[in-house]
Amino acid sequence: MEQEGHLIPADTELLLRLGNGDKHAFDILYNRYWKQVFNAAYKRLGDREQAQDIAQDVFIQLWTRASKAPIDNLSGYLMVATRNGVFKKMEKEAKYSALPESVHQMESATGADSGVLHQEFLFAFQALIETLPPQQRLIFKMRFEEELNSHQIAEKLEISVKTVRNQLGKALATLRSSLLLIHVLLFLYEGR
Repeated sequence: MEQEGHLIPADTELLLRLGNGDKHAFDILYNRYWKQVFNAAYKRLGDREQAQDIAQDVFIQLWTRASKAPIDNLSGYLMVATRNGVFKKMEKEAKYSALPESVHQMESATGADSGVLHQEFLFAFQALIETLPPQQRLIFKMRFEEELNSHQIAEKLEISVKTVRNQLGKALATLRSSLLLIHVLLFLYEGR
């Protein structure tokens, strides 16, 4: 390929160079495919920030994988990596949304004790949050009480976005399993 008198290297050549740690080859591939990866993620998610996060993750994977195993079809690889990133993001979002569902179910409960049960559930939920390790608790509160996104939390705490997401995921996993138990106990109590 040629552009304005300059030979443009093919993907296969760039991948070989990338496998040897050539940052310039990575930059060319990044510039060549970033928009395509971003658009594929954005089309599925409808959120620019999340699509940018996924695009960045895909290219980080490309950088780390290129030296380990050959990639025969770069465009196909990038699209599969993007799709997998989107699915992981959706799976995490589904886990996050599981928490409020329990609260909404308690709010919609009928009967004379529903207000009391709802208050008990919220009290138990707050007590449960306080049992989280300090960093997880702080990140959880910043995300759900202050409604900050992962990037804002990372900036405020001067840690990586990945650390924020990992800590948030751990906190949510702990809370979700404990909330299920609380929900069942309150449901049994309501049935008495």
